[in-house]
Amino acid sequence: MYMLNTCQCPGCNKIALSNFDEQGNILETPGFCLEHTQNKAEHIHAIRNYVLTHDKIIGLNAQGLKIENIDLENKKFYGCNLQHTTFTNVHANGMRARMCMMDFSTITDTDFLNTNIQFSSFSGSKFVHVLFTGSDLIHNNFNGITSYQSSFDDSDLYNSRFIKAILINTSIKNCNLKKTVFYDSVREGVSFKLSNTREALSDRKKGGLMGDLEAQFTDEKPGENDL
Repeated sequence: MYMLNTCQCPGCNKIALSNFDEQGNILETPGFCLEHTQNKAEHIHAIRNYVLTHDKIIGLNAQGLKIENIDLENKKFYGCNLQHTTFTNVHANGMRARMCMMDFSTITDTDFLNTNIQFSSFSGSKFVHVLFTGSDLIHNNFNGITSYQSSFDDSDLYNSRFIKAILINTSIKNCNLKKTVFYDSVREGVSFKLSNTREALSDRKKGGLMGDLEAQFTDEKPGENDL
């Protein structure tokens, strides 16, 4: 996992960004958060260069950065902290992630096609035009996300959680929803066509079946959803 070094600036409790030695390896020494880092542009460039030049990224702390126009195809991330990060126009096809934290991030116009992401968290994040199509998204935390015009189609969402999520015009077609949790979520214009909704969890009082999610569409006009 990433180092839990707090920022050295007096009174600041934020996590410090990763530092690097002359060979470009991540150091375990204390540092500063993005706000208090001197030569921000240089430090951000060092983090970006580290990601671009390594196929396997372990323990990176890049909290609060803006990550734009970058190719992360087939990269492997393990135990990384990317909380409060802004992702824009990122291509991460085939990416692999384990135990990574991306909570409270804003992700826009980004592709996570055919990725394998497990035991990771996107809690409180905002997705706009994001594609997770064809991915294995197992044991992940999507609690409290806002997803707009995004796609999880053809994905395995086994045992992932969307508690209190807001899903708008988002497609979840042909997905494995076994033990996927949707408690207290808001769903507008969401399609679950060909997904096993009966094995998902949407009501804490109904013993695990997702009957209420299916029932909410029974009174709607034909053609308003694909369920």
